[in-house]
Amino acid sequence: MPPEQIRFSDGAAYEEFMGKWSRLAGDDFLAWLDPAPGWRWIDVGCGNGAFTEMLVERCAPAAVQGIDPSPEQIAFARERLDESSARFEVGDAIALPCADASFDAAVMALVIFFVADAAKSVAEMARVVRPGGVVSAYSWDILGGGFPYAALQDEMAKLAATPLWPPSVEAARMETKRSLWAGARLTQIETHVITVERTFADFESYWNIARTGPRLAASIAAMPAGDLQLLKDRLRSRFTADGQGRITLSACANAIKGRVPD
Repeated sequence: MPPEQIRFSDGAAYEEFMGKWSRLAGDDFLAWLDPAPGWRWIDVGCGNGAFTEMLVERCAPAAVQGIDPSPEQIAFARERLDESSARFEVGDAIALPCADASFDAAVMALVIFFVADAAKSVAEMARVVRPGGVVSAYSWDILGGGFPYAALQDEMAKLAATPLWPPSVEAARMETKRSLWAGARLTQIETHVITVERTFADFESYWNIARTGPRLAASIAAMPAGDLQLLKDRLRSRFTADGQGRITLSACANAIKGRVPD
């Protein structure tokens, strides 16, 4: 049986759950990538357009195309950015609806571990990028504890309520990324570790956002009331609030880039 597909279908909820994290990591990623102006970009797995918006605002692109399997996310992205800034289309990362060598750069922002066939998705990005162009990605170091909601997952596992893992969770590892990029015959491969922090107004704010994630929500909703309260109490005890009740969490992502051979 193929692995279960994980999709984000609520653009507004995604913005709080992951969009803000994505932009924090995206700042570091784009500084490291240091792209030239005037590139034609494809943002694979663009979601609600959070990272696409960063490309438009910071990279002076000639064109940006966003692709995502969720019609709801694409609709949200189209409201976020008008057609003169970026175009969005429903599509699959392992069968991009684009011609060969039609972009200068392809990027996956926090996506590769959600794709059922990670190797095929990297090969597809390489296919649609011109010779000499850049194929890049960054994703949370899930197996290394770098996921922004790793503490919640850890406490759920202790209660035998392990949440759904992404289908290609191994692609979160840096060594796996290197193998995928090399397998797609990309050259000049470089990697980079991204560490970011996000502050929540208080624990309740964090709790209400954390349990909306598609890999977490169903498992949390199915928990008995007693276990749910125990989960919440254990999680609260792991965080130290400042004098104003705020909690600050960190996350870590693995980034990679390579070039399509000339």
